[in-house]
Amino acid sequence: MSTITRFAPSPTGLLHLGHAYAALFAWRRARDAGGRFLLRIEDIDPARSRPEFLDAIFEDLGWLGISWAGAVRVQSEHLAEYRSALDALSARGLVYPCFCTRAEIEREVAQSAAAPHAPDGSPLYPGICRALAPGERARRIAAGERHALRLDMTRALALLPGPLDVVEHGEGRVRCDPARFGDAVLARKDAPASYHLCVTHDDALQGVTLVTRGVDLRPATDLHRLLQALMGWPAPAYAHHRLLTDASGRRLAKRDRAVTLRELRQAGVTPPEARARAGFPD
Repeated sequence: MSTITRFAPSPTGLLHLGHAYAALFAWRRARDAGGRFLLRIEDIDPARSRPEFLDAIFEDLGWLGISWAGAVRVQSEHLAEYRSALDALSARGLVYPCFCTRAEIEREVAQSAAAPHAPDGSPLYPGICRALAPGERARRIAAGERHALRLDMTRALALLPGPLDVVEHGEGRVRCDPARFGDAVLARKDAPASYHLCVTHDDALQGVTLVTRGVDLRPATDLHRLLQALMGWPAPAYAHHRLLTDASGRRLAKRDRAVTLRELRQAGVTPPEARARAGFPD
């Protein structure tokens, strides 16, 4: 089987060395295996995505010497496909509308002495809207009440023939535990689909065989594996890599104004020097 990897940035800011590391990691895995490297733009968040950052992604990757195969998939151009996936899950009774505000969820969780938490540290959704009667759900939707769509985790797990696992490079097969995510959001109030749904849909559609991404996203693999099983999508192998940090040990991030590739270029840094700084010397 040919190795197909991808780099999937969001156009919410300029790329920095952490992005360069992730892109080079995926690109070199594909190149060394004689496979294909794809570029995908994950711009499903309309409030934060900007066209100028999209252009900058192409510019920065080209400067680094990274090329990709085929057309770039831009998620905002495929909303109907994600809607179809949600509809398929809904038709099986696996998703439900959630009208809760963040404050309502926090109040409900506060009443629990030991509320369970998801892998990201947030309290699991307590299921406030799961028990709403169909008529109540329909009335509130018809009234235009904003809502998210959540996966009914209990029902989803009941459909599985057995435990799930994934292949993690360097470790072999690893058991998954999607239940720890609770009733995860598959479509937000302010976005037509969640990262979890879009990424698993697109990896399957594009034939990605090796998902490379930061170790911070490794827990999400359990939920993604569940969605793959529910939708009949193939399960790729995974390789979760380290995260680049600054001198203080803090992860490089857009929100912390990490030095961007554009700034390095303007300062006279050459592409080979940038690749070396990102951890991939020629």
